[in-house]
Amino acid sequence: MLGFLILGIILISILWKHKKIIVIGFCLIFLVLGIWRHQMIELKIENSKLKKYNDLEQNVIFTGVVVKEPDIRDKSIKLTIEPEELNGQGKILVTVKRYPEYKYGDELKIIGELKTPLFFEDFNYKDYLKKEGIYSVMDWPEIEVIEENQGNFIFAKISSFKNKLRKSIYQNISPPQSSILGAMILGDKSGMSNDLKEKLNIAGVRHITAVSGMHVVILSSILMSLLLALGFWRGQAFYFSIILVSLFIIMTGLQPSGIRAGIMGGLFLLGQKIGRKSVGSRVIVIAAALMLAINPLLLLDDVGFQLSFLAAMGIIYLVPIFKNWLRFIPKKFNNLKEIIAMTFAAQVFTLPILIYNFGRISLIAPLTNILIIPVVYWIMISGFIFALAEIIWQSLGWLLSFPCLFLLTYVTKIVDFFSQSWAAKTVENVHWFWLIISYLILGFLTRRLTKRQKLKFLDY
Repeated sequence: MLGFLILGIILISILWKHKKIIVIGFCLIFLVLGIWRHQMIELKIENSKLKKYNDLEQNVIFTGVVVKEPDIRDKSIKLTIEPEELNGQGKILVTVKRYPEYKYGDELKIIGELKTPLFFEDFNYKDYLKKEGIYSVMDWPEIEVIEENQGNFIFAKISSFKNKLRKSIYQNISPPQSSILGAMILGDKSGMSNDLKEKLNIAGVRHITAVSGMHVVILSSILMSLLLALGFWRGQAFYFSIILVSLFIIMTGLQPSGIRAGIMGGLFLLGQKIGRKSVGSRVIVIAAALMLAINPLLLLDDVGFQLSFLAAMGIIYLVPIFKNWLRFIPKKFNNLKEIIAMTFAAQVFTLPILIYNFGRISLIAPLTNILIIPVVYWIMISGFIFALAEIIWQSLGWLLSFPCLFLLTYVTKIVDFFSQSWAAKTVENVHWFWLIISYLILGFLTRRLTKRQKLKFLDY
């Protein structure tokens, strides 16, 4: 590390007239900083006092606060607890019975056995929890509520509002439509059955239930249109939209895909505000760097993080190429052309990582995305409208839920029809070396196609 650091400083200080050499120098320096940051996190985990109480096969007693919105399942609730005695040196994932219910900010006294998260053959559950700062699990302990409302006031209010919206959705729409809508506008995947998740995976449209850049863009356009219609100036609408989108990302659980979308949107709008054009790929790299500086474990331990950024990069680099190939489509179908181009671009860039992690290819994904993505905008609009209306007046909310239910039923019918065994192909035992080769080839082809398209444009 010291050698790389010294080399980077030498390249920058001595060969500062050569731009490419300076870039290499800064890359070496940031590589060292990234390694150092990752080692600091790993060292913190290894020295955590919490891990020392794991697997003792005896009960421990501690008090802690529920620091994250409870994950409510059919027969259980998973609580993320931060023990007060350990002063932020780790969190515990506690599984309790479905009732009584607990909420964010509850201070609890807990008695039970601490265990190390398991490592399954096809899923590293330990590393999955580690990236969230969770180093121990506890099942079915004795719990006593000591005090309520001990969490962050703003987050508590947002969580309370989210629970009201969730109640509106599940009271007016039955599963599986309600679980799709809950995941789409609230980031709540607890209501989704394993069967539904499998069908969405086979059909290649699981991404519509994850808060992403698509959802943030849709929400932003809805808010801007609404605020302008209410008489706000464009500048005022801009600031209100930023605030409301930020609250939406918090409400959906600060998922990596949502944070990435929020950072990208914020940087892009800031670039416009100060009069500098924003380059999409650079914005994505900045967003990734900020997130990894905070939590470097996301890079290897969060597949969603990888897919989110790869999809965004694919859309930036390949959409212009695909749109050029689809120029035979008439101009009146420009929206359809945009959807097809974005779908193919995201699919191409995420395909290798999907095969490597899940060993399956959805053969029907391009078609199902074309059929479903156009209605996502209207599902989000109608879903928010009826859920908010139901909080104010139940009868009005019930009446306004029918358009949303109709669109969700359309989505579920498409998913049911295209989630047959023939729609996906299984690929087993994919080596990581194949993954590297795939992205090297993909990067080379993308560069060549982009360069060729620029030359054609200049000739024209």
